[in-house]
Amino acid sequence: MEKQLKLLEEAIKYHFKNQQYLVRALTHSSYSNENKKEKPKNNERLEFLGDSVLGLVISEYLFSHYHQLEEGQLTKIRAKIVCEASLGEASKVLKLGEYMLFGRGEELTGGRERMSILADAFEALIAAIYLDGGMECVKTVVLGQLGSVIEAAVQGKLFVDYKTRLQEIIQVQKGNRIKYEIIKEEGPDHAKVFHTEVRLNDEIIGVGSGSSKKESEQAAAKEGLKRFEG
Repeated sequence: MEKQLKLLEEAIKYHFKNQQYLVRALTHSSYSNENKKEKPKNNERLEFLGDSVLGLVISEYLFSHYHQLEEGQLTKIRAKIVCEASLGEASKVLKLGEYMLFGRGEELTGGRERMSILADAFEALIAAIYLDGGMECVKTVVLGQLGSVIEAAVQGKLFVDYKTRLQEIIQVQKGNRIKYEIIKEEGPDHAKVFHTEVRLNDEIIGVGSGSSKKESEQAAAKEGLKRFEG
């Protein structure tokens, strides 16, 4: 475990003075529940703190660097950055799922790939850095990990590939098949709306619509992900 933690510290370019903060940030509640004799603390309280710390860092950065943006624009951009999709992707880049401690049940049901868990772990990690090193250390790590996400959000180019994420999740169990099907097209040629359903094996798990086939498939995949990510 110690070797893995050092690899993570190298990835975020921050070394903990008290590694217990880092261990706690990587401890899922399922691990705590299955190891009650050890009484390990899970990352839920850190997640709570990290959400606020992260929001402050992003808010201050946007406020200081994008003077042309109004309050409403700043709020929308921050919401795109500090959201499950963006934070989950940031966690995947850091491979946080590989470092986390899970209970057996959560491990078997794909917890290491679940975006909601990964996003929570990222927030917990931010809180751990804040408690260990203070706000300036947090800013360095956050901007280092989310710099490209911030820029993409400001430019309106932030894209979440829900289809790829859904595919990654359903592949955990061998034999699963996923299929997208256009079930309806409506409207004139210059303003068509496509409706797509996504099936897992033979079961419909999501329906979505959009102005193109690709957009409607992404919308269907986003709906389908709710079953797995809550």
